[in-house]
Amino acid sequence: MTFAILVDVTKCTGCERCVAACVKANDLDSRKANLDRFKISDGLSSNRLLSVPGIEGGRYARKSCMHCEDPSCVAACLVGGISKTEEGPVVYDPDKCIGCRYCMLACPFHIPRYEWEKTIPYMKKCDMCFERIRSGRQPACVEACPNRAISFGERQSLIKTAKQIIRKEPGLYKQHVWGEREFGGTSVLYVSDVDLGALGWPDEAAPPIPELTEPLISKTPFIGLGVASCLLGVNWVVGRRMKLAGESCDEETPEE
Repeated sequence: MTFAILVDVTKCTGCERCVAACVKANDLDSRKANLDRFKISDGLSSNRLLSVPGIEGGRYARKSCMHCEDPSCVAACLVGGISKTEEGPVVYDPDKCIGCRYCMLACPFHIPRYEWEKTIPYMKKCDMCFERIRSGRQPACVEACPNRAISFGERQSLIKTAKQIIRKEPGLYKQHVWGEREFGGTSVLYVSDVDLGALGWPDEAAPPIPELTEPLISKTPFIGLGVASCLLGVNWVVGRRMKLAGESCDEETPEE
């Protein structure tokens, strides 16, 4: 069973109780999380894995990792530090991470954040409270929402629910379920009465990012080795020339 989260933008008031619950559940620094809310445009940081930015029409919308069905971050990671679970969440293993930050470059929603302030930094992102899901519980943000703007369940069932919500009030909602197909589909879905382009959603026809990036990413290690070899070669040639020039100068210097 693949789980997902459904966000009803019309019910969100921007109270950020979901953010507070996320900070607590992930044992993050609440003081820094509150400061980052105003320092960063979308509110996301290594201390805030979930934010509720204001969008079009005075609305608010939950923003975090979209847990793509075909994640570009997974395809970009050279060491298997990020993986897509059978349950739906995309999770991160810091023990495998080498700090290349390719996941940050590959993500179409610009979600992963880096712990720039730490001596030994890691990448941070929402994991949809994977351990809670495995123990039969809901993600912390879902439990904390006082307005039931966030719901949790099986992905296909939530897609049906989203379409039912739209059919019941066609004059209120946009005729679209964000996340059903974009970039191959995501495990965070939205229904809304305003456009969600501010959250990074593309045209519906956008293909899964791995189809675009995998040909280059798969060759990256070989490209890196090739560049390193060239640099070493240039370094050897330059060093050899400097050594020969030095020897030539020594031979031309007259003895006193």
